[in-house]
Order: sequence, then structure tokens, then C-alpha cells
Amino acid sequence: MDSTSIITQVTNPKEEEIISCSQDKVSQCNISLKKQRNRNIFSSLFCCFGNYNVEPPSSNNNTGLLPPLVEENGGIQKPPAKYLLPEVIVSDYGKKCVVIDLDETLVHSSFKPISNADFIVPVEIDGTVHQVYVLKRPYVDEFLQKMGELFECVLFTASLAKYADPVADLLDQWGVFKARLFRESCVFHRGNYVKDLSRLGRELNKVIIVDNSPASYIFHPENAVPVQSWFDDMTDTELRDLIPFFEGLSQEEDVYSMLHNLCNR
Repeated sequence: MDSTSIITQVTNPKEEEIISCSQDKVSQCNISLKKQRNRNIFSSLFCCFGNYNVEPPSSNNNTGLLPPLVEENGGIQKPPAKYLLPEVIVSDYGKKCVVIDLDETLVHSSFKPISNADFIVPVEIDGTVHQVYVLKRPYVDEFLQKMGELFECVLFTASLAKYADPVADLLDQWGVFKARLFRESCVFHRGNYVKDLSRLGRELNKVIIVDNSPASYIFHPENAVPVQSWFDDMTDTELRDLIPFFEGLSQEEDVYSMLHNLCNR
């Protein structure tokens, strides 16, 4: 297995040629988030995403039914025998579910040595141990702690567990993530690893996904809070600036109205 197949990341524009993608909806959401901040409201290791303009499957808010079938590279993917998440624990009753991405959302990882790495994680690939250097995004600790107070939090990454699980162990010192989902829980759809929220086993009107890659939530864009991809800018404040927004969102009965308003301001 090639080392570049362990972590699913977007391309770092400082290291690779910038890939242009159609992300009009995401750009509008990000602009709106920046406006709200000013008002104090607020694959592979290096994966190049394909066409985002695909039709998502029909949504299903009833957790008692199996999720819809999804076309997968010319075939029909079978529905799972069970949902991806276990039953909600008592302490999370009544909370909405926030699905949080890992790479370029909370951290940035590299096989190249980084002098100021927060973590160095050994990963075995084909009998050889490689060192992965991990940088934490600014304010990630404060963000995770607040998310854990307000929501049922789930880590959902398209990277492999052999890399992402030890990173999550080091990152989440407070036990914020009640579940961790990895690449095998994604749907491989038209060249992209998609996080199908209908497979979680939660009511979709109470699910939010925080992710830097529009390809990850293409089936449920109306549930997304987009964030900018992060690599090494230590002046970045996006996670901190999102906290007031999520404090408000946690009080909403239905996430769609607030997220719809966010992306249409």
C-alpha cells in the first residue's frame, strides 16, 4: 500500500498546483460565515476531488427505515445491515448530532518532517513504519470542548483508521467524539469518498456536518457547515469564530432553517 493512500486530504496549494473546483454554494456559505463573525455571530492521501454536480439520493429522516440505495460507480450499493452509529447515550439525549471531519478541518498531516508538529504518529505501511507529522488547527481544543458540551459529536474521516484513530486519541483528550467513522464507512461515489448522513441512524433534520471538502457531503449539502481547508496558517481563527454560530444552532428545533439562512445571506 502506497503511503499516499492512508490519509485523504485536499491538495495543499503551497505544495501542489491549485485545483479549480465548482464550489459556488460553499463560497456563499463561507462569505456568510465571515460576515457573521464580523458581527460576533459570527482516495488517497492527497486526494483530488471530481465533479461535484451529481444528483444526491433522496433523503430519509426516519431512523427506523434503511437508507436509500446509492449508485456506486455504475452499480447499486447494498444498504448496510445496520446503521453506522450506535444508540444515543443517555447524556446526549435531546442533542443534535455534529459530524466533524479530520484532515484540513481540525488538523493537517504530512509525511514530510514538520519542525513545529503537535504530534508525530507512527503508521505501519507494508511492513515499514512511517512517521506522520500532525499540526493542530488553531483553537481546535476550544472548538472541540464546546462542541462536546452542545452536541453528540462524531468524527467522520475518509482516511484509514490506522492513521486517523491514533491521531484522534491524541487530539481528543476530553472524549468529545462518541463515535469514530473511517474510510470504510464512506460511499465511494464517482471517484469521491462521500459521507452519507442517511446511514448514521439519526434524524437528518438534527444532523450537521463540518467539513472542508464539498465532495464529502454532496448527498446532503443542506446539512453542511463548510470550513476553509487549513494547512499551516497559525493566524487562522475559523474554528473559534464558529463557536457562537454553533451555540445558536444547538438551540434550534430544526437545523435546516438556520443553515438555509446561513447560505443565503
